Amino acid sequence: MAITEDKVREIVKVSQEPVSLETPIGEEEDSHLGDFIPDTGALAPSDAASHKLLKEQVESVLEGLTGRERRVLQLRFGLEDGRTRTLEEVGREFNVTRERIRQIEAKALRKLRHPSRSRKLKDYLE
Repeated sequence: MAITEDKVREIVKVSQEPVSLETPIGEEEDSHLGDFIPDTGALAPSDAASHKLLKEQVESVLEGLTGRERRVLQLRFGLEDGRTRTLEEVGREFNVTRERIRQIEAKALRKLRHPSRSRKLKDYLE
């Protein structure tokens, strides 16, 4: 492969220069470079809608639990902030042992498995 040293320098120089996402693209310059870069962090509209509906259904199902059971599940599974907590961490918040939190969690999950409640969430299982 015969590439001159000057050509290599030019390629290296161009590859290091920043390029604006607002740089016009195409003959009519009606598009911008940023239009062609996918947003990997964004959900597809259908996925976003499904996620919102699932969240609403989970909240609806959790309303059938006591306040304490609901809060334990929210903390244990990170339903509010995405951060799951250990039995020990939840126990400290409620000022009870981790064994007591485990019992509360087990009772709450048993309630959620009842057909009257679980039916609402079955459609979201893959």
